[in-house]
Amino acid sequence: MVSKFLMLFKPFQRFTFEVKKPARKPSFKRKLAWTFGILALYLAMLNIPIFGIPESGGTDPFFAMRAILASQRGSLAELGIGPIVTAGLIMQLLVGSQIIKVDFTNPEERALYTGTQKILAILMTLFEALAYILGGAYGELGFQAQMIVLLQLIVAGFTILLMDEVIQKGYGLGSGISLFIAASVSYTIFDGMFSLTQERIGGFDWYRGCVLAFFQGIFKENPDILTPLSRPGRTPDVIGLLATIVVFAMVIYVDSMKIEIPVQHSQYKMPARYPIKFLYTSNIPVILVSALFANIYFVSNLMHNSWSDITTGYQGFLVDFFGRWDTIEGTEQLTPVSGLAAFTTAPYGPEQIAEQPWHALVYLLLMVALCGIFSRIWIDTAGMSSKNVAKQLLDANMQIPGFRRNPRIVERYLERYIPTAAWLGGFFIGVLAAVADFLGALGTGTGILLTTGILRQYYEIFASEQISETVPALAGMLGIK
Repeated sequence: MVSKFLMLFKPFQRFTFEVKKPARKPSFKRKLAWTFGILALYLAMLNIPIFGIPESGGTDPFFAMRAILASQRGSLAELGIGPIVTAGLIMQLLVGSQIIKVDFTNPEERALYTGTQKILAILMTLFEALAYILGGAYGELGFQAQMIVLLQLIVAGFTILLMDEVIQKGYGLGSGISLFIAASVSYTIFDGMFSLTQERIGGFDWYRGCVLAFFQGIFKENPDILTPLSRPGRTPDVIGLLATIVVFAMVIYVDSMKIEIPVQHSQYKMPARYPIKFLYTSNIPVILVSALFANIYFVSNLMHNSWSDITTGYQGFLVDFFGRWDTIEGTEQLTPVSGLAAFTTAPYGPEQIAEQPWHALVYLLLMVALCGIFSRIWIDTAGMSSKNVAKQLLDANMQIPGFRRNPRIVERYLERYIPTAAWLGGFFIGVLAAVADFLGALGTGTGILLTTGILRQYYEIFASEQISETVPALAGMLGIK
């Protein structure tokens, strides 16, 4: 039975925009063209400033999370992928807590679920756009200026939703969210290595790019390689670069770890193996946890801006609970210093870890626990559960040697591996993301983790697409539609 919650949104789905699937499967070159075209448009949005706001108006509530939200302060892509991921997070929580029940094997219920998620993404775009303006993210604006800025944010947000749907409906490769995150994090890493911007540290003007700063230290009149090795605050340094390389290598290695279940064709008895990866849900848990942390961060900033002077009553309690903010030493940028927002923001670099060990421990535990929980929930909502995999194998006329071709028996066999892989993979990816953040990795630990997985996925997509065009008979075996 379809959930009443989903039925509430059904009348509104007819008013939402929808990209129809292509009548014929586009060629690989056409998909590639669509993918790069949409990426170019998104990069342009990242660099086109919003009309009507002061160049340095207000503080940036998302300064620590821009890379993983694929957004840029004061640009048309101000909201980034935040509304899309937040809508997905809400639906995941509702399904995981059994507030709504959806049979994902039923096409009608699955379409209703997807449509509801799209409506929530639109509502989140409206909400976040209003919150940015009314929360003072751009400083004091007149009513007319507010309306102009609001219109730009809404149109840009809907455009990003549309671009993501175009790619996912089969015109492009992969998903828009993955593409935008990979581009944003890659740019952040490149900027952290080779930025020509200078920052004054210890009475000397150092390049912000850690690679340039390292050579700058070597060729100084008084050589100094210790400063670029570990620099204060969020300035990129060599330790962060080394952490970035280590995380990249570790994710690539661990992603190849898998358990192979023996299977065979029921008619021809052809032996084969079905792989269950250690990182069974890939980077999805980290995306959902990042969305949750980003929203806590944002709500905390809005409450601080509105009620920071109130210390009593429910308003004072909410500000204390979500977190109070203070300026970072030597800058005008605000950062959470207490409450939930502080504990969901990673300490950056060894110095902050030493200063705030309990903060680091709580952040690590939250990241690990939530990644495990979201990973376990995701396998049910994404059609990756033991029940779904058993059905896929039986529909393909495959069976597990020594077991009857009964859905319940195959499902019970797969239950030994799939839920465990989801939990352990989620826990591991949470630990890796947190530790990389602690070491000051460029692009943040979460960002690197996501980008590595995304690039590997795109490599597999490219290989599969090219093989399917060369040998069309293999398309079915590769699962390419």
